[in-house]
Amino acid sequence: MGGALILVAAAGALALLLLAVRLWVVLSPRAPVPRRSLSLLVVAGSGGHTTEILRLLENLSNAYSPRHYIVADTDEMSTHKINSFEQIRADRNPSATFPEYYVHRIPRSREVQQSWLSSVLTTLYSMWLSFPLTYRVKPDLVLCNGPGTCVPICISALLLGILGIKKVIIVYVESICRVEHLSLSGKILFHLSDYFIVQWPTLKEKCG
Repeated sequence: MGGALILVAAAGALALLLLAVRLWVVLSPRAPVPRRSLSLLVVAGSGGHTTEILRLLENLSNAYSPRHYIVADTDEMSTHKINSFEQIRADRNPSATFPEYYVHRIPRSREVQQSWLSSVLTTLYSMWLSFPLTYRVKPDLVLCNGPGTCVPICISALLLGILGIKKVIIVYVESICRVEHLSLSGKILFHLSDYFIVQWPTLKEKCG
C-alpha cells in the first residue's frame, strides 16, 4: 500500500513538473518569425472598450488578416461599431482585397453590478465556450484592452500553447481610463500576457 502511494505521489509530482516546464516554455519570450500575414483575434468590450480597441486597429496594416472579433452575446452596439469600422477601412483602400473579418459571440463573463460570487460561475461558463472557439480560430495574436470577456479568451489562448497546439502571442493594452490602478482584467493578465502596455506614466511606475 505504501509503495502504491509513493508511485502515485511521484507520478503527480512528475505531472506538475512537466506542466510547469510547459508553462515556462509558453510564457518565455521568443524571437519574432517573419510572416506575410497574422491571424488576429480582437476582444471587444462594450462602450468605451470597443471604441478604444478600434482606434488601436486603425493603423494596422492589411497583413493582420483575417481579423476575428469577440463580443459579448448581449452587446449589439459593438457589433455595429465593428462592421462600420471594417466598412470604412475597406472604403479607404478600395484596391485591397475584400476585407476578411468575422464577429464571434460568447457569454459575458460579468455583467455590470453582478456579484463577485456569481461572476466566478459565469466566467467559468464563458471559458468553457471560449476554448472551442479559440481552438477553431487558432489566432497568431490576441489583442485586448480590459473587458471581462478577454480573460477567458486569453486563458484559452494560453491553453493552446500549454497543450502544444499553437503558441499564441497575447498583447494586453490597459484601458486609457485606468490612470493609477489596473483593472481586474489587468491584474489577472499582468503575468500571463506576452506584452503588457499601460497608457499613463503614473500607472507605469506602479507596474514597474
